[in-house]
Amino acid sequence: MRRTLNTSVTLQGVGLHSGRRVAVTVSPAAAEIGIVFHRADAGADAKPIPARYDHVAGTYRSTRLVNRDGLSVATVEHIMAALAGCGITDAHLSLDGPEVPIMDGSALAFVRAFIAAGVRELGVPAKAIRILASVSAASDDRWAALVPAPGFEMAFSIAFADPAIGTQQKQLALWGNAVVSELSDSRTFVRLCDVAMLRRMGLGRGGGLDNAVVVDNGRVLNPGGLRHPDEFIRHKMLDAVGDLALAGAPIIGRYVGLKAGHDLSNMLLRAVFARPDRWEWCEIEPGRVPGGDLVAPTAKAPAARIAV
Repeated sequence: MRRTLNTSVTLQGVGLHSGRRVAVTVSPAAAEIGIVFHRADAGADAKPIPARYDHVAGTYRSTRLVNRDGLSVATVEHIMAALAGCGITDAHLSLDGPEVPIMDGSALAFVRAFIAAGVRELGVPAKAIRILASVSAASDDRWAALVPAPGFEMAFSIAFADPAIGTQQKQLALWGNAVVSELSDSRTFVRLCDVAMLRRMGLGRGGGLDNAVVVDNGRVLNPGGLRHPDEFIRHKMLDAVGDLALAGAPIIGRYVGLKAGHDLSNMLLRAVFARPDRWEWCEIEPGRVPGGDLVAPTAKAPAARIAV
């Protein structure tokens, strides 16, 4: 069934790249509205921004959506992953700034807020996208694909020069509560040597050790260390969950990523929808997609300020 929140929740924080203080309010929506962003700071006449792959206008270091009037919202991937992980299909997201707050660098605060608010079914069957044949996208030595599988699964590989990250591989069946329990608390990360370059580009202005894992020549600089030994690849998988949620429906298939990022996930969705012979709409079978009986993960992180 399609699902929404029982009540609205508001979270406040800083934008990772803009450095601006921002609040996001997530509110219940009627069935088949989908996930829709609203820029409250742009005035009452501002058009909504649909959370769809074909509204992606930027993928460098985050995913940015834009509507036909040029109004945008950035860094949507973590809150989209939280919505997908909780099985929420319909919601209004209102922001008073240009970027979703980064919170602690993961999706944990959003997940906790959604579970606290409660999730309810809307009485309308939810559809899923079943992958019938392989579809792929590539860029240099980076690659991503969706292949047939009995449910939403993911196999990911990353390789970074810094030995604190190195080469990691992980496979997960992301059914039921798995996105919440396995991925939602894993934080974004950056190499210390890249920070100055990002800030010269106008990015990372809100970043710090409280909302990102920072590594430098084999060392993790955060005083608390990592939440998981493989937190880096878990976060890349979390990003992919959020970016794939822009398909507008859960995916029944296996995502395979080799050094993939926001750009390849979006390229892959565009390739899927350009090949209607390789997928079909289907009814969701219980337990084959994210959602289900939600339990907040235990994480070494303080609770964010949440208004329910």
